[in-house]
Amino acid sequence: MQTDNRFFDDMARVAGGAMGVLSGLKGEIESMVHAQVERILGRMDLVPREDFEAVREMAQRAREEQEALADRVARLEAKLAAHEDREAE
Repeated sequence: MQTDNRFFDDMARVAGGAMGVLSGLKGEIESMVHAQVERILGRMDLVPREDFEAVREMAQRAREEQEALADRVARLEAKLAAHEDREAE
């Protein structure tokens, strides 16, 4: 009976050691994959998120200004056309 317990204790220690090794291996593989992905992304011509958001906001403001100016031009043209019509009469 004693040998059975010792055998199971040894097996548990071996399994525990294997789990520790596998856990360390998992961490190492994750860090290697992370480093490789960072290298690949570093070689690509990608824009940082902050820069993208800043340009997007600038484009939105420019679009709003352009729409406001287009409305203003349309109102001025209508006013000018009405003025020219009055003068023609």
